[in-house]
Amino acid sequence: MKKVLIIDDSPFIAREIADVIEPKGYEIAGHAKNGEDGIKMAEELKPDVITLDIIMPGIDGIETATELLKRDPATKIVMLSSLCDHDTMAEVQAIGLKHLVAKPIEADKLLSALNEVTSEERSDAD
Repeated sequence: MKKVLIIDDSPFIAREIADVIEPKGYEIAGHAKNGEDGIKMAEELKPDVITLDIIMPGIDGIETATELLKRDPATKIVMLSSLCDHDTMAEVQAIGLKHLVAKPIEADKLLSALNEVTSEERSDAD
């Protein structure tokens, strides 16, 4: 079972993510409400993948992802945002990430991104 850390300031979105992914074999390792806590929790929990909101109080998701990747370049992250325009996707790609899932969350798109990220991890380990 793959462990997922949710970093999102909205408890509603965190619950929605959990409701979508838990029945599909993912385990929620934890929920951080901001980037600072998310970075600490990622180091403590060592999740297999992180879902990360872009717009949050304090350091935003882009800064959080940059710091997580600086600490561990193998970190698997799926970004989430209500802003999924070309500029946001370019920002996500500029830090080396491939997955940006739009809010409101569509279950199939979130699961597809998580499955792709975790299968990349499996093939890297082979």
